[in-house]
Amino acid sequence: MTGASGAHEDALLGEVLAAFADAPDRRLATLITRLVEHLHAYAREVELTAAERRTAIDFLTAVGQVSGPARQEFEMLSDVLGVSSLVETMGSADEATLQTLTGPFYVPGAPERAFGESMVERSGGGTPAVLEGRVTGADGEPIAGAVLDVWQNAENQLYAVQDPDQPEGNLRGRYLTRDDGRYEIRTIRPVPYRIPEDGPVGALLRQTNRHPWRAAHIHMIVTHPDYVRLTTEVFDADSDYLDSDAVFGVAPELVRSFAEERGTLRTRFDIVLAADRARAAR
Repeated sequence: MTGASGAHEDALLGEVLAAFADAPDRRLATLITRLVEHLHAYAREVELTAAERRTAIDFLTAVGQVSGPARQEFEMLSDVLGVSSLVETMGSADEATLQTLTGPFYVPGAPERAFGESMVERSGGGTPAVLEGRVTGADGEPIAGAVLDVWQNAENQLYAVQDPDQPEGNLRGRYLTRDDGRYEIRTIRPVPYRIPEDGPVGALLRQTNRHPWRAAHIHMIVTHPDYVRLTTEVFDADSDYLDSDAVFGVAPELVRSFAEERGTLRTRFDIVLAADRARAAR
């Protein structure tokens, strides 16, 4: 844009950037000033109207009003815009298993479970399955005592935190790897599910002709004092929506097939953690 209006907009941007220039936290200053630059450029490029800006504010207000301890609508908004996958993937270490989404339904404090113990606390008709593998460093050496904090949805498509009829610990558990790095989790085969559609994010999906389905998967957070925390997912190779996951969470290296072995469905997912170099340097 040129002329007096463009000059005014340039001057306004300069004033806003100058207002944040003395922030003592330099990283915060960078994050805010670059955000301001991109927001102003976006508003100018699409010629954002005052009514559209108010609609956006109303939408974000509604997202905040829906959010709470059991449901984080802002997290879901970040997910459906692909920002969560982008940021998590950028944070993956080159030598480690791919970093992915935490999602809006993680709750800390899952029950501690023994090697091979089932995390099914309510039998609702799901297909029994075993998830197993090894946790190693980039050098291939096994990591003993790594904690796998695992959670998934039930056969009715709901996580325990969403469903008052499920026990609080259903399909949730914290498992320790053995000396050889092995872990084994008894669970059920995951099923696709719809992300919540009764809030503003669901309305956004409908207005943009997008479906709300996630491909079948199991979440886990893997931690060890000497290694970088990893959040990742295991996807069922036979699931629908692998190519159109509503939150863009699927990556080929995270897809595994379930096969029957001695009457039980099993899949193997080996995990590689990156060494915490900052801790090692201390």
